[in-house]
Amino acid sequence: MELIVGVDIGNSTTEVAVGKVKDKKEVDFIACGENKTTGLKGTAENIEGIIKALKKALAEIKIEINDIDLIRLNEATPVIGDVAMETITETVITESAMIGHNPSTPGGAGLGVGNTVMIDQLSSCTAEEKVIAVIPAEFDFAEAAEIINEALQNEIKINGAVVQKDDAVLIANRIDKNIPIVDEVEFIEKVPLNKRAAVEVAGSGMTIEELTNPYGIATLFDLDSQQTKHIIPVARSLIGNHSAVVIRTPTGDVKEKTIPAGKLIVFGTNKKEEIPVDLGADKIMKKIEKVQPVKDVKGEAGTHVSGMLEGVRSKMKEVTGQNLGDIKIKDILAVDTFVPQKVKGALAGECGLENAVGLAAMVETNQLPMQQVAEELRKEIPEVKIEIAGVEAKMAILGALTTPGTDKPLVILDMGGGSTDAAVLTTNNEISAVHLSGAGNMVSMIINTELGLNDFKLAEKIKKTPLAKVESMFNIRHEDGSVHFFEEPLAPKFFSRVVSLDGDQLTPISTDHSLEKIREVRRDAKKDVFVRNALRSLKRTIPTGNIRDIDFVVMVGGSALDFEIPELISNKLADYGVVAGRGNIRASMGPRNAVATGLVLSYINQLEGEK
Repeated sequence: MELIVGVDIGNSTTEVAVGKVKDKKEVDFIACGENKTTGLKGTAENIEGIIKALKKALAEIKIEINDIDLIRLNEATPVIGDVAMETITETVITESAMIGHNPSTPGGAGLGVGNTVMIDQLSSCTAEEKVIAVIPAEFDFAEAAEIINEALQNEIKINGAVVQKDDAVLIANRIDKNIPIVDEVEFIEKVPLNKRAAVEVAGSGMTIEELTNPYGIATLFDLDSQQTKHIIPVARSLIGNHSAVVIRTPTGDVKEKTIPAGKLIVFGTNKKEEIPVDLGADKIMKKIEKVQPVKDVKGEAGTHVSGMLEGVRSKMKEVTGQNLGDIKIKDILAVDTFVPQKVKGALAGECGLENAVGLAAMVETNQLPMQQVAEELRKEIPEVKIEIAGVEAKMAILGALTTPGTDKPLVILDMGGGSTDAAVLTTNNEISAVHLSGAGNMVSMIINTELGLNDFKLAEKIKKTPLAKVESMFNIRHEDGSVHFFEEPLAPKFFSRVVSLDGDQLTPISTDHSLEKIREVRRDAKKDVFVRNALRSLKRTIPTGNIRDIDFVVMVGGSALDFEIPELISNKLADYGVVAGRGNIRASMGPRNAVATGLVLSYINQLEGEK
């Protein structure tokens, strides 16, 4: 009896499978383990992660590492992926024509229109004059309320107020008229005076309506058709706000301008395409498909795109020691998204959602130095024989075939953190594979940037776990609408917050976005990356290029453990009559351990071939 271990070094996770081989023809899997991959895949730094994964597996069966007869390392696919976000629009305000402000506690409610007047100048206004009061920080809330009430008694129509301090509610509670009040306007000294302005504060649980409607703004400011076209960026940037101020100045303007993001220069076998990044993801991907197979991709010199692509090449150079000129980018995935950015020239530090394109790049070289990894591992455990065995795609297929209910022709989708890999096994036992950029890390990047989290770990948690809204100290409402009650009160930090649910553990999400918005961003990111990559990989690996010609798709890898990615892909592939689902390696492992299992099984096949 021999003790054989398969070790799969992935971009994110290192997995091991331990099998007892009997009579050189039967294998009994007795343990498995996994650990976070240490260092970059294919480097000597992987040794620490391999040893930890081995120890976890062997601890289950109380066997020492020295008792192993053979360790088989995967011939790791030489691909490294990276992601970057490229903003392609920005909103620029000249002469500060807009306060698209959304403070947490505005005062009053409704829509008010009038000319902007400093609060200490209200006494000089005439009766029936429509006014928006401007209240800088030196005016106390009680003093401001007293001045406004005096002006109202003099029949001056105070229709709204703009306040520098966080005093809106305090002022609203002390004045004799219900008016919309927007506070926390940081640069109030830049508010143009004696100009027509509109202030809108929505009711509880509502969002503003008039100032998000270009025709509503046109009505308030008597704009013609050409001026209405120019005001569209203002209206768009205010969507979803609870409050806002728009001030019309004669020469002021709000423009949405395109930022030169550079070009992708894609080299195919017979042609070259120069693709401006600001065309958007769909057009980028269509143009890339026209030049398949891609031989290399470069970025326009001096642009962010070029910097990102060269950074990926440099990473691979460090791993392989090859010249930069020998390292080729073989795939690009582009995804449209939005990024919260500070509005240039704004008065309250407000943000607007700008168009952006997320890019994932994948570099492929001739080889990864797996021999170096094997040699370093031999130094750590000299008593154990170590060999590099099997192409990763073939090993994954061998492992995937242990999923009950599968048969040839079969496609596996190996969905990890850095790349999405696919391999097809035909009825003639022919195997072809493809490696595509974009996987779990790209989804996390989109969630992180679009929600403005600035916290990659929290984005990872949002990606992996369902959401709930804490409705009281004793109950939460899940994103599917069901309600869960608790016997003990929840901690005060959770009250009225959106939380992620990891089993019994609640993690508050530090954002003002609603549960529905966070869920929408999460699911759209997964569709844009994984569903698109599933279709791309199937079209490239299936000999006919027709998805309907394949019967079974087995999803494996870390991202196949996700609670909704397999469902999203299965629903899409159902349109083609394909049976697709999460793998269940060895009828017990779920989608994990496919390559490690295949490495052990291939040892049996190798022995039978020798016979």
